Amino acid sequence: QVQLVESGGGLVQAGGSLRLACAASGLTFSVYAMGWFRQAPGKEREFVATISGAGNIIYYGHGVKGRFTISRDNAKNTVYLQMNSLRPEDTAVYYCAAGSRMIRWQAIDEYNYWGQGTQVTVSS
Repeated sequence: QVQLVESGGGLVQAGGSLRLACAASGLTFSVYAMGWFRQAPGKEREFVATISGAGNIIYYGHGVKGRFTISRDNAKNTVYLQMNSLRPEDTAVYYCAAGSRMIRWQAIDEYNYWGQGTQVTVSS
């Protein structure tokens, strides 16, 4: 079955960096768009970034463009999210997701598979 496993979360001070990774198995990784979403306590899950299977289409959500970078290594079935200049408002559980036949790249319901999430906490 399809599994997406996130790693790399943790506690960091404001202005610091973290690199999240999501390892995928059970799917043909290179044909899936891979997205990152996040959910803070009491808030709805929101789009962070997404990258196409070939890596040639990338979108970022509001507030992270210029600070976060999404990338993927299809040989390793892994997608990454490099997060720099972190802010307390970036605190959330970060989820990776896989989707095919993408139309609305930022929409949660476009993604078929989800990981369990990894906690990112940014202290001020």
